[in-house]
Amino acid sequence: MLLVLVGSLGMQLSAVIALGLFDTLGVLGTSSARLAVAAVFLLIIFRPRLRGRSRREWISIILYGAAMAAMNGFLYLAIERIPLGIATTIDFLGPCLVALAASRRLREILLALAALAGVALIAGFGGPFDTLGLIFAAAAGACFGLYTLLAARIGQSSGGLSAVALSVAVAAILTLPFSVPAVPLIRPEQWGLLVLSALLGTALAFTVDTMAGRLTSARVLGVFFAFDPVLGTLLGVLILGQVLTLPASLGIALVVAAGAGIVWFAGKQR
Repeated sequence: MLLVLVGSLGMQLSAVIALGLFDTLGVLGTSSARLAVAAVFLLIIFRPRLRGRSRREWISIILYGAAMAAMNGFLYLAIERIPLGIATTIDFLGPCLVALAASRRLREILLALAALAGVALIAGFGGPFDTLGLIFAAAAGACFGLYTLLAARIGQSSGGLSAVALSVAVAAILTLPFSVPAVPLIRPEQWGLLVLSALLGTALAFTVDTMAGRLTSARVLGVFFAFDPVLGTLLGVLILGQVLTLPASLGIALVVAAGAGIVWFAGKQR
């Protein structure tokens, strides 16, 4: 729980920092440059071997990297348009849907309806949120679901943290078309913010999530990922001044509670 909490805090703080780079680097340029910086740090620290890995392990590494790249890109496109708490709440639906797909019991279905009611409160009564921003957040959620499954698989594999370094490198390679044009635009005073954002939201977050995956299952990880919308909402209010309406706040609470219940009960049944 503490590992996932640290990862969630790093991810949300990183998003707050990255918002200040959007005007200069663009949304996808910022996300991609962070991945590139984090990949360099992780490759230096863990020095992963390339030989001796099975085909199955390489497939997991590549999929994990692709999920990282897509999740980060879509989430950043979302937070450019909608409040951080709203984006991370919609994002959290990804692990919930993965768990729901494995269960057809009435209890999980009712919890899913409660989560959808929470989304309705957010989107319908929470304020005039940008539709495209909500779509980007939903796309990030789909990638988050895959990330949750792969975090547990990579964490419990023999590759461990060295495999994480390779996955982040894969994510950085996949996003080179965005990071290469962005790097020359970085001003000297912005490098510190970029490196800090990369270390908190990518190197630290992905590493501790994988460490947590070594200690527990995707089911428990999915429950603990409910930290993301809670911390995103708090940091959005405290640091960014993104005050949410009462219906939106209730919707976030409903999604977090119902989503955690879905993941827990569905995983218990399996």
